[in-house]
Amino acid sequence: MKHSFYSNGKLLLSAEYAVLDGAKALALPTKYGQFLTVEEFADSKYLSWKSLDNEKNIWFQAVFDLKSMTTISSSNTEISDTALKILQSALSINPNFINNDQGYKLTTRLTFPKDWGLGSSSTLINNIAQWAEIDPYQLLKDTFGGSGYDIACAQHNTPITYKLIEGIPTVEEVTFNPAFKDQLYFIYLNKKQNSREGISSYRKQEFDTKELIRVIDDLTSKMISCSNINTFEIVLQLHESAISQTLGIPTVKSELFPDYPQAIKSLGAWGGDFIMVVGNSKSMDYFRKKGYETIIPYSEMIL
Repeated sequence: MKHSFYSNGKLLLSAEYAVLDGAKALALPTKYGQFLTVEEFADSKYLSWKSLDNEKNIWFQAVFDLKSMTTISSSNTEISDTALKILQSALSINPNFINNDQGYKLTTRLTFPKDWGLGSSSTLINNIAQWAEIDPYQLLKDTFGGSGYDIACAQHNTPITYKLIEGIPTVEEVTFNPAFKDQLYFIYLNKKQNSREGISSYRKQEFDTKELIRVIDDLTSKMISCSNINTFEIVLQLHESAISQTLGIPTVKSELFPDYPQAIKSLGAWGGDFIMVVGNSKSMDYFRKKGYETIIPYSEMIL
């Protein structure tokens, strides 16, 4: 028997870091994501795991003993340890989704380069949770941690707001289809950012959490309701300033692109992955000249 699953990637437009403390975030599922196929075999007691990149090349593979839940072989010990932890955590929630008397062939396939930071981990967690028929937020908590907004994006095909209320995810689908979306571009900064390191740095800062949440909630609401690009740029700049002051680090614009005339906003953990830039096709040459070749228009990135 063969089972297939799919989860959307994600981009966080507002409330990066602050979403962890209950700020309302605007998050967008992407046209990119990850597939998972699981095939069952009667004549084996092993689980073979194979991960394919967006060009269908194998970038990781391993074999696990299902009875002892140990690694038999692996192309990367660190990754296989993580994969095994995910399987063990899923089994602790639902001990019956894997049958020790048969084997499994598990194949993951990304539709985006794995360094892009669009949710290679969250899409995997959501896919495994679908297979195991368990709560993906619980599986995320037991493995990678984080706010869970990326899990919400994996499950929704429209823009959403995401808010933790007493630790419980509250997700609402929202209408966010700006008339000026042809002036929005996503640019990859040529390096993947470790979100856990960013979260750790955020947790070390001292600030008025309630005030930050109030500010970010207001900016998120304004971001959603903006009807013109000029107001939208002001909101983006105010958001960047608020997070910059909280983290005690400069904005990506002031650090890398100080002479760019329009708004630039970090998305997710600061320092890598994607930024959102206001401009037009001609102004994107500014970034290409600086070595940033991965430039994706809004309509090609967002579901």
